[in-house]
Amino acid sequence: MTKATLRTHFLEQRKALSAHEVAERSAAIANRFFMERFTSGTLHTFLPIARQNEVDTWLMIRQLWRNFPAVRVAVSITDVLTNQLTHYPLTPDTTLTENRWGIPEPMPDTDPVPATDFDIVLVPLLAFDRQGHRVGYGKGYYDRFLANCRPDCRKIGLSLFGPVNRIKDVELTDIQLDACLTPERTYFF
Repeated sequence: MTKATLRTHFLEQRKALSAHEVAERSAAIANRFFMERFTSGTLHTFLPIARQNEVDTWLMIRQLWRNFPAVRVAVSITDVLTNQLTHYPLTPDTTLTENRWGIPEPMPDTDPVPATDFDIVLVPLLAFDRQGHRVGYGKGYYDRFLANCRPDCRKIGLSLFGPVNRIKDVELTDIQLDACLTPERTYFF
């Protein structure tokens, strides 16, 4: 299947999920995240867009704050003029505001965190395949960001659904995942 077909299909699949189903699947993904011990260094995560039924990363963030205080958590601000993400620390005291797409973003009151600081990046996606390629919303923000991370940075997708066999139109600029967490299992690539 092509990215456009997968994007349409999985947006519909996610919209069809009830709030209870999203919460259950998100909790299973959060449990898997801690079972796999992705809990060290500097971690970048996305903040969920509630109206898009995205994986609730707050379950992981709050537990990291409580039980793994040495883990530094960061999130991004989207610059639509440059099509780039700028990253800032996320703490319990961080003030958030929604951007025009409904993405919660921090109010920057510290210096940005360089992409080269990240040990782990939790990557949003709509679909992924068995080779570790992903389909996002189609703007390329995460591929540009991940291209600037260190080679040893682990790129971990979070998906409410299992993989498709193969995404047909993978491009050279598409950055492959190292793993993807689903409610049922962890896929390593």
